[in-house]
Amino acid sequence: MSTADHSTDSADRRTVSLVTLGCARNEVDSEELAARLESAGWTLDESGDASVVLVNTCGFIDAAKKDSIDTLLAASDSGAKVVAAGCLAERYGAELAESLPEADAVLSFDDYAAIGERLDDVMAGRRHRPHTPQDRRKLLPLSPVERSGADVQVPGHGTVTAGPVPPADSGPDLPEGVAPASGPRVMRRRLGGGPAAPLKLASGCDRRCSFCAIPAFRGAYVSRRPTEILDEAHWLASQGVREVVLVSENSTSYGKDLGDLRLLETLLPELAAVPGIERVRVSYLQPAETRPGLIEAIATTPGVAPYFDLSFQHASGPLLRRMRRFGDRERFLGLLEQIRALAPEAGVRSNFIVGFPGETERDVDELAQFLSAARLDAIGVFGYSDEEGTEAVGFDGKLDAAEIDSRVADLSSLAEELTAQRAEERIGSVVEVLVEEPGEGRAAHQAPEIDGGVTLKGEAPVGRIVRARVVEAMGVDLLAVVDGP
Repeated sequence: MSTADHSTDSADRRTVSLVTLGCARNEVDSEELAARLESAGWTLDESGDASVVLVNTCGFIDAAKKDSIDTLLAASDSGAKVVAAGCLAERYGAELAESLPEADAVLSFDDYAAIGERLDDVMAGRRHRPHTPQDRRKLLPLSPVERSGADVQVPGHGTVTAGPVPPADSGPDLPEGVAPASGPRVMRRRLGGGPAAPLKLASGCDRRCSFCAIPAFRGAYVSRRPTEILDEAHWLASQGVREVVLVSENSTSYGKDLGDLRLLETLLPELAAVPGIERVRVSYLQPAETRPGLIEAIATTPGVAPYFDLSFQHASGPLLRRMRRFGDRERFLGLLEQIRALAPEAGVRSNFIVGFPGETERDVDELAQFLSAARLDAIGVFGYSDEEGTEAVGFDGKLDAAEIDSRVADLSSLAEELTAQRAEERIGSVVEVLVEEPGEGRAAHQAPEIDGGVTLKGEAPVGRIVRARVVEAMGVDLLAVVDGP
């Protein structure tokens, strides 16, 4: 079909294709957008012939920004109207609209509540005035008292009035026989299949890491109410989900703005008790906030994966202080000891930034020593790059790109060797594997898409958790023989 034919055929149709880039939090945002669009009379169309392509972009690092721009440009070649949403659109607003005329509209998070109207405007040729980005941390009242009854800006939800949540007038119903604890129905539509799905704990971040721009465009930390999260877990279970992955910018902060920093410890067993949910996984833990009670809850609660996604970022104390973070090699190893004292086979993953301004060879050696001692299951190594609006942009001691690349290569090679050794340590052990497709699944120490998987021999129905004995390791991936249901 030619571009002209596409434009003519789709001109009178309210059909939209959603493209999601970036993290699991964006996946949830896209599913919320999908529900809002269907409520507004739009039809989701993934055939390649939709009237509008809505790209939920990522704006975290340079590579993600480039991927977002490339995706928007590719969508414009289809002849459909192209709309940019998500983090890149929020972060750059009018600047992105000016530099990317191929996009018919660039939307803010504040447009999400009226997303159907925004796409109607695009189809009618009414020009959308792009927003001028603001530091979203300044848009939210600071204390729970100040927030009560106030209109607050929550990315992915538009303007929300704090306090009791009014019933939603759209979105999928809860399962039959399940009364909503918080009042509203779930405003979300699953866009993908499979027995695992993300579930958002909160939006935003209150930390001030010197390298990170996320708080400025995602806003201050706002926890969702436990009843709302439980309602959504019931709904996900009704959709065939067996594992929920709790996502946020910082899960260890959950509940602090609701007056109870230990709320996650209370919520985990309630989520694990939801009928149909067989495994709950927590992602993105801030090491400095990972308290003993939370460690115990994750390590010992039945139905909760003993899995610790710890954002270490580095292991050199002095360098971590420049990052506006806490800890060092010995403290981090001590934290891992606490975890493994309760759950010896717990899965642990982390990401690390290499080449941060002022990083010395001694700092790199400190990180290498930590990696060698930590026995992590999954390790991500990323080279530092300046992010606009962050404190680190003005730091001295910048390393040249070639040196950063060299350090990344060396530490990535070490990480690959160490995670393969850790996988080999699991040979002979019994793992519980969620079967996601025929003959393939993930053990409790493996998160979706990022930590490897398990190839299964034996009967393993999709959507079930089976016990299997590990017989071989292939890098971070495992081969296991099904032991029984």
